[in-house]
Formats: sequence, structure tokens, C-alpha cells
Amino acid sequence: MHHGEPPIDEPQADYSASRDLTDPGARVVSPLDDQSSGEGHISPRIDESQSRRVASSRVGEFRRQAVAPPRVGKSQGQRVASSRVGEFRGQRVASSRSGESGSQWVASPLSGESQVGAVAVQRRRPLTPVLLGLAVALLGSIVIAVGIGTVAVPVTHTWSFLRAGLFGETIGADEVGQYRIIWDLRLPRVLLAVVVGAGLSTVGVAIQAMVRNALAEPYVLGISSGASVGATAVTLFGVFASLGIYALSVGAFVAALAATLIVYLVARTRQGLTPLRLVLTGTTLSYGFFAITTVIVFQAPNGEAARSALFWLLGSLAGANWGTLPISAIVVVGGALLLLALAGQLNALAMGDEAATTLGVDVGKLRVLLFTVCAAMTGVLVAVSGAIGFVGLILPHLVRLIVGADHRRVLAVAPLAGAVFLVWVDVAARVLAAPEELPIGVLTAAVGVPAFLFLMRRRSYVFGGA
Repeated sequence: MHHGEPPIDEPQADYSASRDLTDPGARVVSPLDDQSSGEGHISPRIDESQSRRVASSRVGEFRRQAVAPPRVGKSQGQRVASSRVGEFRGQRVASSRSGESGSQWVASPLSGESQVGAVAVQRRRPLTPVLLGLAVALLGSIVIAVGIGTVAVPVTHTWSFLRAGLFGETIGADEVGQYRIIWDLRLPRVLLAVVVGAGLSTVGVAIQAMVRNALAEPYVLGISSGASVGATAVTLFGVFASLGIYALSVGAFVAALAATLIVYLVARTRQGLTPLRLVLTGTTLSYGFFAITTVIVFQAPNGEAARSALFWLLGSLAGANWGTLPISAIVVVGGALLLLALAGQLNALAMGDEAATTLGVDVGKLRVLLFTVCAAMTGVLVAVSGAIGFVGLILPHLVRLIVGADHRRVLAVAPLAGAVFLVWVDVAARVLAAPEELPIGVLTAAVGVPAFLFLMRRRSYVFGGA
């Protein structure tokens, strides 16, 4: 079915199924009406093949709407309905039958300030070139990034050191110092940046769909604030000191688990976990955990300990080592694969609980599963890197801008994009104030704020869609 698109300057009409159509060539038939009564606007000549289903603005009822196409030829446009379930925007759609171009368009979920799902129309770009480009960029970034720092190492030497570490090749005695810098210090840090960037981007996509809020990020559930309590307690008072270099990560992770349990118990109702209660509970408890962290910092026995705690709270990868990297990598890879498998259900969930239920999704169980996976991934990431903001907020929107809002595409691209982004942010944190180091959260905010403002100024972008 081909629909024409009206001129750009023409105001968008409301095609809501909850009111009568003013078009004389349209017919509305509700499955709840008495079909024998003959009520409704009836056109003497209307082709049933031109009808399409739209969501009713009431309790999930569905009505059939028939629209007579305007005389515009094959311009492939369509008007998307507006209802109380969310705002719909009229955008052009390329018909799969037209054969005029290879472009594809799909209906994609979006969310706005009202935290209500809706459907936008998004052009689908080829996914394979994007994935290949990001994969090549990531590999190149890793090789280049490990050679950048206070002690500069040429790329050719870096590559030889990496081969020596991976395949057991020999190196000269005069190169042992540089090899230790590359293999023992920088490579674990760069790989941890890859893991953390990929994990935060993936969790950001899932949480924005779970709570249907474009402002949601991995820390909106209050888990990072809870982890901060444990980390500051370890840094300032030596809790878990017997664990040595793992004390900070263990303390942060244990506190993150405790915060997760508290958020779940407070937000849960007889109807399960609802988006609004999750956001409100996480935000409220975040302030409480932050207050506890502040009190602990003020009770610090010395100023240097307080500085270390504040530095960790703003995000840092300085504690990366080969011991903590495998655990965080396994959690992130496993969580990302699980979320990718749930991408179809995330598409339904982003359009609202009623629409998802109609499509056969068990919304309650799905939201609990998403909460558990996102909480586990966030807790592990915060434990090894601190609270790095803006990555899980901005990267999902930038990825949707490139590949559309279909979660099967977004969850395939977001980990690679987040990994490349955080690798270079970490490089900037190491070199901009050398020999000192800047907190990563400061730089992600410096990049994230302009990016967010840029997205808001783009008229063609709808937050949560594209």
C-alpha cells in the first residue's frame, strides 16, 4: 500500500482512531461496535486492501481504519497516527514494492519526556559496513592507544611487543622496560576501557527501553551510588583490606549488590516493576547513597585519602590489571549477548506495556530479567572503573542516529561504538595533564554535554528514535 506525503508546510492532521475521520473517503469500523447497526462514516467506494490497523487511544482496543490515498503518485509517504499512547510523527516511508531504491524504513520505538512509548519511522542503513568499520577502528585504536602515554612507544615497537606477549616471541634486553609498560600496564587498561565502554553503552540501551525514558542511563537505578559507598569505605577505612589490590573492586561490588536488592524491594509492587517506580526509587536512593558517601569522605583520616576517593567517584581505569579484567569481560560479553537475544522483546516493550502484552511478551518477567542483568553488569563495571557518566546516556542516542532504533541493530553496534569512544577518552585522560591524570568522568561530561545539546537541536532526531 502506498501513501502520499502532504506538503511540508501543511500542518499535521490528527488521524487518531479515537475520533471520527473527517476524510469523506475513510471508514472506521470498531470490533466492539455492533456491525449490524451500520454506524460510522461510510464511503461508497473504498478498497479494503487500503485499510490499516492503528492503536486506539483507550484501553488497548484496536480499530480498523481505511484511508483513501491522495493523488500523489509513488512518493512513498505515510502519516503516522497520534494517540494517548505516545506522539507519532509523520515521516516518509519507502515502499518495499516500489523498487526505486534500496533504502528500507522500519517502525521504531521512541520515548519522550512523558516516559510514554510511541512509534516513529526510521530509515535503515546497511549494518555490515558500520560493524566492519567500527571493528577495524577498535583494533586500530587498541594498538595505537597502548603506545600513547608519558613514555611514547612507536607503533612498530608496540606491535612487536604485543606479538611477543601473545605468541611468545623474543625481544631485546634493552626493550624489556618498554615491554613491561605496554604489556603489564597499558594493555590491561586499554582492554578494560573496551570492556567498560561496551558494557555501559549496552546497559544504557537496555535501560532506556526498560523504563521508556530517553534520559535513562546505567546509573539511574542507584546502583553506582550504592557502589560508591563501598568504594569510599574501602579507600578511607581499609574495609576488606585483607583482599589486597582486589579490596576496592570487591567492596564496590558488594555495595552495588546491596543497593540493587534495596531498589528492587522498594520498587516492586503486586503488579511487578513499573518504569515510573523504578526511576523514582533509583533516583531517590541515589541521593541517599550519595549523602552517605559524602559523610564518609568528610570523616576521612587525611586529605590524600579523601582525594583518592573523590578521584574514584569520577571514574578511573588506573587500577586495571590482568586479574580483574577477565571477570568484567565475561560479565559484559554474557550480558550483551543475552540482551541481544532479547532485542525483539525490547522493541515491543519500548512501545508500551499494553502493546508488548498484545504481542505476547510477558512484561513483568521481562522487566525483572532486564533489571537483574543491567544491575549485575553495572555493579561489575562500577567496581572496576568507578562511576563514568554520559557513556550510557549519549552513545545509545548516537547509535540510533546512525542505524535506527531497532534494538537488534542498536545492540549490535552500541558495544563497539562505546568501546572505541572510551578508549580514546582514556587516552585523553592520561595525556592532557601528564604526568597527572584526569578523571575520565570529567572528559566524558565535556564530550557528552555538547553532544546531547547537538541532538536536541536536530529537528530530525526524536529521542529514543531517530
